[in-house]
Amino acid sequence: MLQKLEAIFDGTSLQPEEPLNLATGTRVRIIIESVLSTEVKPLKTFLQTAQSLKLQGEP
Repeated sequence: MLQKLEAIFDGTSLQPEEPLNLATGTRVRIIIESVLSTEVKPLKTFLQTAQSLKLQGEP
């Protein structure tokens, strides 16, 4: 049986993001593939961030 799922590594073990359809004690083979975020936002400069706040008053 083949199941594809995503999990998060908590520093000690992998935590699946959804329940597994496995009986307790089932031996499995795990192949690790790092998943990169699909949405990469460009970093803003300090000036861009400050301007986006639209603060009013004297500088």
